[in-house]
Amino acid sequence: MSGILNPPVFNALEQTLIFAQRRHTVLAGNLANISTPNYQARDLSLPNFQEALAQSISAQQQPLASPGLASKNDPLAPVRIAQENLLYHDGSDNQLEYSVTELAKNQMLHSTAINLLRSQFRMLETAISERV
Repeated sequence: MSGILNPPVFNALEQTLIFAQRRHTVLAGNLANISTPNYQARDLSLPNFQEALAQSISAQQQPLASPGLASKNDPLAPVRIAQENLLYHDGSDNQLEYSVTELAKNQMLHSTAINLLRSQFRMLETAISERV
């Protein structure tokens, strides 16, 4: 019964949504501090998250991390991304175009995960109601 209610697909989509929500917060912080002197833009490492998610799926383990905790090796922990940004005269490296682009890409990731989760729930509902 637990295989039906908690397949690896649900775990993967849940972790993707958690990642997208946390990344949105970090990217929104970059936008909020766009003109703050000495502000260094932050991001969550998408490649690290993808690698950890792939390992989790292949091993069919528990979710990557609980939403409130972040360890040193946690792909959801904020990390500094080595971008090829300019360092401005005020000491910041925050670029508006880059931040807005990354925020839009993150929104698409979140929307895709939500749509896939809805589809999974519809298939589960159809299976429970025994109609096609």
